[in-house]
Amino acid sequence: MIIRKISLAFSVFFSIAGFAQDVVKADTEIKPEVKISYLDSVKKTFVKNDLAIRVDSLWMNELTSLDIYEDLTKDIQTINKDVTVDQELPTELLKQRLQVMNEKSPFEIEYNQGLENIIKSFLKNRKKSFSRLMALSEYYFPIFEEAFAKQNVPLEIKYLAVVESALNPKAVSKMGATGLWQFMYGTGKQYDLKIDSYIDERSDALKATAAASEYMTKMFNIFGDWELVLASYNSGPGNVTKAIRRSGGKTKYWDIRNFLPRETQGYVPAFLATMYLFEFHKEHGINPERAVIKNFETDTVCIKNQMTFKQIADLLDMPQSQIELLNPSYKLKVVPFYQNEPHFLRLPKDKIATFVNNEDKIYAYAKYDSGIIKVPSRLASKITPKVKAKPKAIELPAADIQYYTVQKGDNLSVIAEKYDVSVSDIKEWNNLKGNTVALGKSLKLKSNVIVSKTAPEVIKKSEEAIASADTSDKNEIEVEYVVKNGDNLGNIAKKFGITLAELKEWNNLTSNNLASGKTLVVSKKENTIVEPTAVASASVDSFKKKPASPKSLSQDYYVKKGDSLYSISKKYPGVTISDIKKWNGIKDEDIKPGMKLKING
Repeated sequence: MIIRKISLAFSVFFSIAGFAQDVVKADTEIKPEVKISYLDSVKKTFVKNDLAIRVDSLWMNELTSLDIYEDLTKDIQTINKDVTVDQELPTELLKQRLQVMNEKSPFEIEYNQGLENIIKSFLKNRKKSFSRLMALSEYYFPIFEEAFAKQNVPLEIKYLAVVESALNPKAVSKMGATGLWQFMYGTGKQYDLKIDSYIDERSDALKATAAASEYMTKMFNIFGDWELVLASYNSGPGNVTKAIRRSGGKTKYWDIRNFLPRETQGYVPAFLATMYLFEFHKEHGINPERAVIKNFETDTVCIKNQMTFKQIADLLDMPQSQIELLNPSYKLKVVPFYQNEPHFLRLPKDKIATFVNNEDKIYAYAKYDSGIIKVPSRLASKITPKVKAKPKAIELPAADIQYYTVQKGDNLSVIAEKYDVSVSDIKEWNNLKGNTVALGKSLKLKSNVIVSKTAPEVIKKSEEAIASADTSDKNEIEVEYVVKNGDNLGNIAKKFGITLAELKEWNNLTSNNLASGKTLVVSKKENTIVEPTAVASASVDSFKKKPASPKSLSQDYYVKKGDSLYSISKKYPGVTISDIKKWNGIKDEDIKPGMKLKING
């Protein structure tokens, strides 16, 4: 019995000792180091705010969709106020409700058959649109009401923005009127709204609303009647004064309506019909769609260096579409930096906290990222490289093909913007001759726009020149563009995000005349090889140990289906085909899916 106990004790002892050795071995086992990008290393050091504001992606799409704007605009321009609409709404009940609205409003709201017809038309055809518009109003109406209260403008005029733009700050009419309040270029300049290559403050909710409020106040001082103020906003004060003369000196909107332009005749009734549907939506079964957040809790920060929306979205881990929504006045999705001119970025408050706490690191990364030349795929098809000798044909990866079904409100421009391709690409892929496309049609779309099957580079830079970047600190990279029929300096400058002065300076142009087929330099930048520690002025722990050179860093790349050495080299700035072949001992260009390649730099 004693021997058994001693044997059992020894067994237990050795088992515990073996287990302890396994634990020590597991604890002391060295795990392979995981390399992270500069962006991830910067974000890892961020001081983050615990507040969390998440915006549903569908809600973002609703805020930026143009289909409601197009539908409402067409309705207001074509609706016949004299045609009776079959819709359940007793006339006597409508009169009672209009009287309730009139008692609490400075507008003279009176029943007439034309107004009844428009209200019934909206109820019959646009109930779903108004449900979405009421959700949008939860963000915009508080902005409007605050601005109108400062100028003693009736708060009900907030409904005019629904008629003007369907609450879309990116709405642009056929005549060029832009923004929530649809200012023409001249009117915007008259009210000190900045409009240049980067910025269009007609799309800025705060500044455009302040300008609209100022305009309304001036017109009321002239006409003394808010209905006439609305009429003048639509057709101009000149047309209103002419209508007053032609009516024999009458000064009420309903008395001069038939002497106003056709669109203005339906404009004020459409405004009153919109007010009615917002006021009595419950009675008509219109349930406003709700967002994750009813009102954006936002703040602004003054930007000290030029930054793109993509850089901001990457750094702050937020959708770029949300940045576009909150900052619609930046036309090129870039917050510019002009000396002595402040430019502000509007963000949710928790993102503002992250931005302010990490400004130095954010600007350092933006500067680093801007040094890497990137050509968007939409522009790639428009850029023609200048190659002296005919290059050797190389294998390019096949483009991924997907199909898109045309939906209501779509046009080729909208679809092209959505998939980051050009209109001409879509027309070529689908054998389209015109710019119209039928509802429900299936369109073929390719994710990779191939510039040329023989052109080795989109940017005008030979492989030898790129390879020389290994030993040189700076290399100037030029992008060229061949002028096509219909081009002018203005639209070329806008297309490539540069100023007209830069375009003329780079090409020694003394006039604005252009010949078709002429080659222009449209980008001239220095591609600087920067070590992360040299860029980041803030303390980033992961970069305290300075690497020998960018080439000393390496990572593995696993070949995917459709890859070629050319397509892989394009994924890594400054890396050439010969580099990859040298690093991996490859003599020809034969690579297979799943093959592991070493990439230095």
